Parts: sequence; C-alpha cells; structure tokens
Amino acid sequence: MALTLTADERTELERRLRSRKIRAEDARRAQVILMLSRGDSFSMITATVGCYPDYINRWKQRFETERLPGLRAKYCGQPPTVRTPAMEARILSKTRQRPPDGSTHWSTRKLAKALGISHVLVGRVWRRAGLQPHRLERYMLSDDPAFEQKAADVIGLYLNPPQHAVVFAADEKTAIQALDRLDPVLPLSPGRAERHGFEYYRHGTLSLYAALNVRTGEIIGQTVPRHTSDAFVDFLNDIVDTQPRRREIHVIVDNLSAHKTKKVQAFLEAHPHVHLHVTPTYSSWLNQVELWFAKIERDLLARGILTSLPDLARKIRRYITRYNENPKPIRWTYSNPAHRITTDSADTVH
Repeated sequence: MALTLTADERTELERRLRSRKIRAEDARRAQVILMLSRGDSFSMITATVGCYPDYINRWKQRFETERLPGLRAKYCGQPPTVRTPAMEARILSKTRQRPPDGSTHWSTRKLAKALGISHVLVGRVWRRAGLQPHRLERYMLSDDPAFEQKAADVIGLYLNPPQHAVVFAADEKTAIQALDRLDPVLPLSPGRAERHGFEYYRHGTLSLYAALNVRTGEIIGQTVPRHTSDAFVDFLNDIVDTQPRRREIHVIVDNLSAHKTKKVQAFLEAHPHVHLHVTPTYSSWLNQVELWFAKIERDLLARGILTSLPDLARKIRRYITRYNENPKPIRWTYSNPAHRITTDSADTVH
C-alpha cells in the first residue's frame, strides 16, 4: 500500500532530493519515501537507491509514526575533534610513550582509542610532525677512538683524491652460497610474480673480492674459496697489475685481521706505491664497494639458479664483465660541509 503524503510533505521531500547542500543520507531517505508514495515495490527501490529492504522498512515505519521529523537520524555521531595546539601536543607526547598493552609502538587506531579521538586526526598530526612509529632504522656506533681521523681520511680520498693516483674501495663478500632450486622456477606472468620453490640444494660457498675504482666506477673482481691473507695479497697483486708501473694506488679496506698480517705488510714493503686506508670499526658504510655488493646481491645472487661453485664463479665474472661495459661511479657530496663526523652522537652515524 502506497504512503499518503500531504502537499507540504511532498514539496519538502522533493526539495531535499534536489538540494546540493544537505547530507546525501537525508536526500536518500527522501527518495525512498517519495518512491513509496508512488507505490513502487521494495525491489525497485533497492535497485534504484542501492539499499536493503530493512533500510526501506525502517524509514517507512518512522515516517508513518513521526512524519517528516522521523526522517532525522537518532544518532548524529560524535562532534568532530578540532586539532588544537594542546591536542596536537597531547598526541605527540603519548606517541613517544610505550603502549600499555606491551606492544612496541602505536598505530593510529590504537592511539586514537586510548585518547578518545579520531584515528584520522592522529594520522594528520603524525604527518605534520614527521612521525612514523611503524618504521625502525638501525645504526652501528663506532667505538674506534680514531674514528674522526680515519673517516676524514677515507672521505677525503672520495672527494679530493691525490693527483695522478688511483683510489679503490675494496672489500670481500664472504660465504656466497651456490643455491640450486629443487623445483622448477615458475616465470612471471601478468598479475603474478616469479615464483621459486622453498626447497634448494646448496653446492657450497665461495668469497668474492671486489675493488671499485672510485673515479670510473669499474670493478676488479676475484672469487676465492675462502677469504685468507694469501687470497687478499693475490687480490692486491691483481689490482697492481691493472695500473701503470709506479702509479700511486690507494686502497680503502676495513680493519679485518686478514688485512694486517705479516704477508700483507711484506707486500706493502715490496710495493711502496700501494697504500692501505683502513675504515673505522663498525663503519662499513664508508666503503663505497658495499653499495656495489648490494647491487650484485639484488641483480644476481638473491634469485640466481646456481648449479655448482664453478657456475657461481662464472656468473659472477660475467656480471662484472657486463657491468664494466657501462660503469657508474658513486658521487658523494656533503649538504653541510661544516657538519663534523664525530662519535659524540649516534645521530651523526648513518
């Protein structure tokens, strides 16, 4: 049975339906009542308005009981929380405290529930303050008493290398595994990533010595079964063989014990034009070749199918050869040259 409307009620409902200033939900309820007054079925109304029969029945009953005032929502929601300096300070202060439930950090919804405010407001305050509680960054604080002097020496080689000399950033990537997949690799396809089986066979490990020419970006590489003092001396000989005789060679290395043995000292005495520059302890970030190690890890080692140690060594050599066809040096700059690198604060160690 169709609803009966007075002329004034119909005029008001049609006004609500046409209005662009009222809430969309108010216009929706007005449309439901108007369609009921025309005798439209519930199925037609649900298809037109996009609602459920329970929704139609609820507002039909309220209109029959209270008429137009019955179309007002009984609960209009809590008033919006205004972001004030005091509220912002309260959110930021609470964010720096540990949640009482034992978790390590807040989420927007968890903090909003604790403060009785909207999680959208918490997110806005976090964005304004540059806070990201879900993120974690790590750092390694060097305990080297000569940190500043060693760091300045290494950075000076990058930014202002000696004339007529060559500078290499050298290190070894140890325990590279030759992993062979037991299940076939399923290639990528539209909407699906490449898939590897969980099971693999390990054929053993080898180490990779690499030296990055900081001016040209070229790589000198050598694979060895183990990183030993003898292997390091052989690698230094490889570096020397790539340069003209008596050219000054500066090699940046870490403070591994294999770099300080008597054999290494004997090599340096026999080659006075070769100079080793040691990075401070726990400061691998000062060695540019570490960035290249990250690249070969992404490009080759992480997803490579390596059937044997010779296969691993061959693919590493091929990668280095192709890389050297278009090498790219790493350019380091200081945004604030007056900012000194010290061990006084962990904030200066990245």
